[in-house]
Amino acid sequence: MIMILKNSKILFTLSISGALIMTSCGSKKDEANTQKTEVKTEENFEVEADKFADIQVLRYQIDGFNELTLQQKQLAYYLSEAALCGRDIIFDQKNKNALEIRHLVDAIYTTYKGDKNVEDYKKFDTYAKQIWYSHGNYHHYSSNKILPEFSYEYFKELLKNSDASQLPLNGVDIEKYAESMKQIIFDAKYQPKIVNLAAGIDNVKNSFNNFYEGVTQKEVESYYASQTKKDDKTPISYGLNSKLVKENGKLVEKTWKVGGMYDGAISKIVGWLDKAITVAENAQQKKALELLVEYYKTGDLKKWDEYNIAWAADTASRIDVVNGFIEVYGDAIGKRGSFESCVSMKDMEASKLIAAIGAEAQYFEDNSPIASEHKKQNVKGISAKVITVIQESGDAAPSTPIGI
Repeated sequence: MIMILKNSKILFTLSISGALIMTSCGSKKDEANTQKTEVKTEENFEVEADKFADIQVLRYQIDGFNELTLQQKQLAYYLSEAALCGRDIIFDQKNKNALEIRHLVDAIYTTYKGDKNVEDYKKFDTYAKQIWYSHGNYHHYSSNKILPEFSYEYFKELLKNSDASQLPLNGVDIEKYAESMKQIIFDAKYQPKIVNLAAGIDNVKNSFNNFYEGVTQKEVESYYASQTKKDDKTPISYGLNSKLVKENGKLVEKTWKVGGMYDGAISKIVGWLDKAITVAENAQQKKALELLVEYYKTGDLKKWDEYNIAWAADTASRIDVVNGFIEVYGDAIGKRGSFESCVSMKDMEASKLIAAIGAEAQYFEDNSPIASEHKKQNVKGISAKVITVIQESGDAAPSTPIGI
């Protein structure tokens, strides 16, 4: 199945986001059953939302949303809330200090009492937006550490003029706290890269994400090699949904599931998915969502496979969702999946066009400029649709993917 993202009214260039950043989880009252669902389209819609550092953030309207039934809108709402509940997960996966840095930035941004018109504060404003955009202090594309352009001395001034009760001081005074964060925030040589793919080094030890703790690349590879069965024709994605750490000299997997690591966030995700199941469009979609919930509750990667098979079989639903630990680009050795979610709806007219192209797949295969022995005599299994994004989160946001 190929799904082409169609973010209406977006101009795609380098370093551009596909949507505004949404930051809450469950903060809105569940009003799907009580409020009118009509959405007014703005005639003079402002596409550009913000611009900072090397980022331009654009907004888009969800064309066609008013065509959805009330049930479909409820489904989209529940799935969107489930998506937003993974925000803390993606921050923590990026780096062990990322959540603290975000809490720190949030507290300063909302409570700082000093002059916000000076150049140094504008530099802080840019740094804060970079943190929010990249889910931490590493660039979303280069993987390099993001360094603030304001000084350490100004950092202390920011702390002293913000609400101490909102700062993550961890029981120490501001001076000691500032000193504890100096290397983490300002030192370019300390944990310089979140994903280091350089040859000839230990890529696990030299990548400063939060997927591993106290282990080497050789230990990780040996650990999973010992678990893999050579005769298994359908192996699970070993390590996809866990953190691998060394405790008392032994390797231990901390699985991301209800009752395990990230329990708080995942339990909320499951709660919204349970609501989504009650308004599923059809039996196949309901089956897929039920399997996703079971996977989150058990952490069983075989259930993850079952869910994906059921998801791929759902070609009839107009509302669709991707939710889970999926892409492994954030892990230098490609084992652990970053949380992401994308809620979308099928663009009916554009999908007709792509389906027409898909119907001619045999013609394109027969006439492709490749050697005849590489051509398929009977092309089958072609399925494609164009979608309009409703909500994105985690690794799929706010820098939107161009396809799924």
